[in-house]
Parts: sequence; C-alpha cells; structure tokens
Amino acid sequence: MDRTEKLHIAMFPWLAYGHTMPFLEVSKFLAQKGHQISYISTPKNISRLPKLPPHLSSNLSFVEFSLPHVHGLPPGVESTSEVPIEKVPYLKRAYDKIRDPLSDFLKNSNVNWIIHDSLPYWLPGIAAPLGINLVFFGIFNASSFAFAGPPSALLGDSRKRPEDFTVVPEWIDYPSTT
Repeated sequence: MDRTEKLHIAMFPWLAYGHTMPFLEVSKFLAQKGHQISYISTPKNISRLPKLPPHLSSNLSFVEFSLPHVHGLPPGVESTSEVPIEKVPYLKRAYDKIRDPLSDFLKNSNVNWIIHDSLPYWLPGIAAPLGINLVFFGIFNASSFAFAGPPSALLGDSRKRPEDFTVVPEWIDYPSTT
C-alpha cells in the first residue's frame, strides 16, 4: 500500500465508556493523518463522547445504530454503566443484533479496514466476503492478555474458581516470586 493512500476505517467499540473513549482517541489520531473514519456505536454512547475539534469533523463521522430490543435488557439501556453486572449478558445479546445493520452499512460503504473490540465474534464472517481487513484493538495491556492465556486455556478446565485467577498461570513459565 502506498503510504499516501487514504483509507476509510470503521471503528467498532464495545458499549462501555472504558472502550468507547480509547476507540475515539485512535479515531482522532487516524483522522489527523487524513484517513476517513466512521465511528460506529449507539446514539446514547455517541452523545456521551466529547465534541470533536473542528479540524477533524471532515474526516471523522459518527454512525449510529439503535440497539435492538432483547428480552431481559431494560428499555433505553445502551451501555454497561446503565445496568448491573448480571444484566450485561443481555447487553451483549443486543450488541450481537447490531450485526445486520452493520453488515448493510459495510456493504454500502467503501470501508477498507475495521478496527474492532473483542466481543463481535461474528465480524470476520461479515468482513471477509466484502474484502474488508480487520484489526483487533485491545484496550488492555499485553500482560493482561498473557495472564488471561491462550484460547485453549480460556476454553479449558484448568481455571474455574476465582482463586485460580489470583496465581501465576502455568503457561507463564519464567521465574516469578509470586
């Protein structure tokens, strides 16, 4: 790719302030470089974001998708800050239902890349047929991901109790004093 080529990048964060803000900061950085950014979220989450500096408004636009209703999720909820922890699974189900409007948006736009969060497991199935590249943006640092472990560990049976997550995991085999 030519370094002067300008891209259209879609940003797709999870519905939590601790995710939306880092995604906005990356969006602003990329927009300053001249790339076209489509920041995708729900109306309430977008309304909570700080105002953009005027010089970025031509390169950064907000794309709003209403959060579909899911039985068990209180009406009007669009963020983890609006529900107790036990209701977050319902928010995740509603987030998954953004799949269809997001797919329609991607089919009718010229998006080159999608920078996404960890939750839309279904996104590769939409992006690949459209020839759209995906980039995972994890808001956690590398040591957090190392501690969580590889997918095989996450799916395995070795860590089930909360106490299992308070010790150095077996796959971290370098010396430690803990």
